[in-house]
Amino acid sequence: MSSFKQMIGKVKFSNVSYKAQRNIIIIMFLAVPLTLLATFAFLPVANMFWYSFTDWNGYSDKNFIGLENYQTIFTNPEYFSVFRVSLYYFFATFIQLGIALYFATVLSFEVKFKNFFKGVLFFPYLLNGVAIGFMFLFFFRAGGTLDTVLGMFGLGDFVQKWLGNPDIINYSLAGVSVWRYMGFNFIIFLGAISSIPNEIYEASEMDGANRWHQFLYIILPSIKIIVSLNLILAVSGALSAFEIPFIMTGGANGSATFVIQTVNTAFKYGKIGLGSAMAVILLFIVILVTGIQRKFFSEEG
Repeated sequence: MSSFKQMIGKVKFSNVSYKAQRNIIIIMFLAVPLTLLATFAFLPVANMFWYSFTDWNGYSDKNFIGLENYQTIFTNPEYFSVFRVSLYYFFATFIQLGIALYFATVLSFEVKFKNFFKGVLFFPYLLNGVAIGFMFLFFFRAGGTLDTVLGMFGLGDFVQKWLGNPDIINYSLAGVSVWRYMGFNFIIFLGAISSIPNEIYEASEMDGANRWHQFLYIILPSIKIIVSLNLILAVSGALSAFEIPFIMTGGANGSATFVIQTVNTAFKYGKIGLGSAMAVILLFIVILVTGIQRKFFSEEG
């Protein structure tokens, strides 16, 4: 009886054209991920846009107020001026990418203890952000690790209130961010460089090229699209910096980033509508920066 049903099922399915069968299979495989994507990504973003035009506080009714939230953000320095803090992380990303590219290039050649150095450079990216925050709190505190090391080298005059001085706090936090995320850029660069055939290096050496020439004329052009990808990820991360400054300082002493200000506005002060408007602005800035980078770092360029 079961074999008869299977035969009937095969006959029915065989009457469906190959194109229809292919479309059915594609739809079946895409149904679940697209549903999850719409539920947990597209729908929340749509709601965020709607909330940004209301005065909702999370509990009361949502009253439509038009562009009032956006006007508040652009006219009140309390909300928009914190974007200048992101500039510290923005410029730090170029240092981060430069260091990552340097070590990836060096370790792509034959070097003693190559695997050891790879592990050392990538290890910080594997650590939990909360653990890193607490670790560097002890590192930067008065009389802590950094002050002790400076004192050992006779540099006690350079000891500062690393997290208590508004003039240098963001340099300290940006340095922590570079230390943590550099390993991610490093491993991507290393994978891209490792895919370049050795024959190209051998041919360049026969023509008298040194390591600098190989980097400039072989490695860099070959990984241009990867450089663009890492730059997009790094700059987007700089604009949305949150974890390190929030854990280490909570945004105190002038270290509040735009994301910290957004979170505090929405959840600490109960201004969900205003916080949603700030999130929308950040989203558009990230999209704009990504578009500019794709324009100038496209594969065709």
